Amino acid sequence: MEAVAGERSNLAGVRHILLVLSGKGGVGKSTISTELALSLRHSGKKVGILDVDLCGPSIPRMFRVQDNDVHQCDSGWVPVFVDQDKSISLMSIGFLLEKPDDAVVWRGPKKNALIKQFVADVAWGDLDFLIVDTPPGTSDEHISTVEALRPYKPLGAILVTTPQAVAVGDVRRELTFCKKTGLRVLGIVENMSGFVCPHCSECTNIFSKGGGEELAKHAGVPFLGCVPLDPQLSQSLEEGRDFVREFPKSAAFPALAHIAQQILDGTSQPSS
Repeated sequence: MEAVAGERSNLAGVRHILLVLSGKGGVGKSTISTELALSLRHSGKKVGILDVDLCGPSIPRMFRVQDNDVHQCDSGWVPVFVDQDKSISLMSIGFLLEKPDDAVVWRGPKKNALIKQFVADVAWGDLDFLIVDTPPGTSDEHISTVEALRPYKPLGAILVTTPQAVAVGDVRRELTFCKKTGLRVLGIVENMSGFVCPHCSECTNIFSKGGGEELAKHAGVPFLGCVPLDPQLSQSLEEGRDFVREFPKSAAFPALAHIAQQILDGTSQPSS
C-alpha cells in the first residue's frame, strides 16, 4: 500500500499529462516536446518533460543540461531543473548514464521497469503540464507508458508526422494504437512542413505538403498546425537556447505558439 500512496503523491500535483507520439522515428517528437514546453512556460505555466526515449534520450541536450546529475530525495528522484525559477523540469535516462556515449542495450522487461519507475518515483512537485516524450513505434515502451499513466488520467496525445506519405502511414498506425489503448488524440502536428530560406524567407516544400492535415481530416481529429523546417529552430535546439524567447520573428514561431495556445484553450474548457 505504501508504494501506491507514494506513486499517487508524486503525480498528485500534476494537472495535465500530455504524450507526444509518432509511429515514425526522426519526425521531431523531441523538438515538438521541447518547443511546447518553452511555449507553455512563456504563457506562465510550470512544465515537466519525462523523456521515455531510452535509446535516444535527446531532451537533456536540447536544454543544455546533459551534464547534470539526478539526486534522490525522500519521495524519489528530483528532476533536473532547466532554470533558476524551476519552471521547466526534466527526467531522462540521459542523466543516469555513466558516460554520455553509453548505449542502452536492454531487453523489454528492463526498459518497462524503468518506465514504471520514472512514472512512480520522480518528485515533480506542482506542475501545470507534464509532457511525455516517447520513442518511435507502438510497442513495449508505449504500452508500459500508457498503462503506468492510466491511473492519472492523461489529457491525451499529440501525434507528430512529417508531410510525406511514408511518415503519414506510420502515424496512421499510431492513431490505431491510441484507439486500442483508449488514449484521446488531442491533435496532429505536421513537422518539417516546408523549408524557410533564411535569406529570402520563401518556403520550399522539400518533402511534400499536407499529409498531416489530410490524415487529421480523415481520422476526424484536430489538426494543430504545420511547423516549417527553420535553421534558427535547429540552431537553438543544438545550442540549448530558448527559441520562443530569442526568435519571435522566425517562421516557425507563430506555428509553435498556435499549437501551444490550442493546448491551453483545450485545458481551460471544462471537460464534457
